Amino acid sequence: MIDILNNIMEKDKKLCIGLMSGTSLDGIDAALVEIEGNYKDTKVRLLEFLTLPYSQVEREFILRLCSPSTSKIDDICEMNVYLGNRMGQAAVKVAQKAGMSLKGIDFISSHGQTIYHMPEKNSTFQIGELAVIAAVTEAVTVGDFRPSDMAYGGQGAPLVPYVDYLLFSHPDKSRVLLNIGGMSNITVLKADGNEDDVWAFDTGPGNVLIDAVMKIGTNGRMNYDLGGVMALSGRTCLDWLSKILAEDSYLDKKPPKSTGREYYTLDYAGKLYTYGIGMGLSFNDILATITCYTAHAVESQLRRFVEPKCKVDEVFVSGGGVHNKALMQELKRIIKAEVKSAEELDFSVDAKEAVAFAILGNEFLSGRTNNLPGATGAAKKVIMGKLALPSR
Repeated sequence: MIDILNNIMEKDKKLCIGLMSGTSLDGIDAALVEIEGNYKDTKVRLLEFLTLPYSQVEREFILRLCSPSTSKIDDICEMNVYLGNRMGQAAVKVAQKAGMSLKGIDFISSHGQTIYHMPEKNSTFQIGELAVIAAVTEAVTVGDFRPSDMAYGGQGAPLVPYVDYLLFSHPDKSRVLLNIGGMSNITVLKADGNEDDVWAFDTGPGNVLIDAVMKIGTNGRMNYDLGGVMALSGRTCLDWLSKILAEDSYLDKKPPKSTGREYYTLDYAGKLYTYGIGMGLSFNDILATITCYTAHAVESQLRRFVEPKCKVDEVFVSGGGVHNKALMQELKRIIKAEVKSAEELDFSVDAKEAVAFAILGNEFLSGRTNNLPGATGAAKKVIMGKLALPSR
C-alpha cells in the first residue's frame, strides 16, 4: 500500500478524477484534471468534464433518503452501493471522453452524496461507497472528507474554500467566491491575505427552493427554471419577499454555519408555493419572488457579516445558479461589489466543485491538512479524507 501511494506522490504531475454530487441532485459531475504540486504550489489543469445526469427515478429515490420521514435503512444501504457504481461509471465515462485509459489515472477523489447533515451534533452522512468506486475503476480512491473536520468540532462544511484560497487569492483585491448549487455558500478572500484570514459559510438557499417550486408548480414535469426564463417573465412581490427574509432564522445565525435540505425542505417550498397562490400571484410571480429570495439572502449575509470586516471588491459566481439570468440580474443589482461569472477567472463554473475535490484528495495523499477552521469552525487544522484501495 505504501509503495502504491509513494509512486503516486513522487510524480511531478498526477492525473485525477474529481467527483461531485450536490444538493441540487442534477447528477454526478466528473472532472479529469492534471495536478502539479500541492498547497500554495498547486497548479491544476482541467482536461475534461461531464455530468452523468440522474434519472427522475434516481433523483426521487435519493430525495426520499434525505428526509427522516421517508428514508429507510435498507434503502440507504442499497443506494450507498448503487451510487458507488454510478460514480465509478462517471469516472469511466470522463476518461473515455478524454480518450484515456483508467490505467493512466493516478487517483479518484469523491465528495459523495450528502443525504443528511447535522452540524449542531457534529454529524453528517455521505453515500457513494468508496470501495465500490475503487473496484469499478481499479484506481486509488479518496473521499468522505467531512467527518474528519466534524470530529474536531467543525461544521464539516464548506470545504471548497480551502481550494478557493489556493487558486484565487489576489494581492490587491478582496474577493468573494459565491457558489450557487442547491445551497449558496461564499468564500471570503482578503487582499493579500493568508490561510488564517479566509472565512466562509453557507448563505442560505441556492437553487433548492427554486427547483422545488418548479416541480410543484408543473406537477413534476420540470425540475428547474432553465436560464431563469420563467422568473424573468414574472414580477417579484416585494412585501412577500420581505416577509420571507424576515422569517428565515438561518439568516440571523452568525458564522461559521452551514445548512442544507434539512432546513430548506420540500415541505417548506410547498408552503411557500401555497402561500403565493393564496395571495393571487401567478406561477411566474412566485418563481420571481423565490429567485429573489436566494439573491437577497446572499446580499444580506455579505452586508451583515462580511462588509463590516472586509470591503468586497469582486464577487465571482459559480455553480448551476450562474446560468439563471434572473438570479444573476438580481445579484448584480443589489450587491455593491462587481458581480461576475467565475468563467472570468479562466475556470469552469460547472466543473469548479469537482475540481476542488480533486485538489482536496491531492492534499490528503500529500499528508497535508486540507480544512480551514475559519470556514468550518473546527478546533484545529486536520487532514480530511478516507482511503479505499483497489485489488489489482
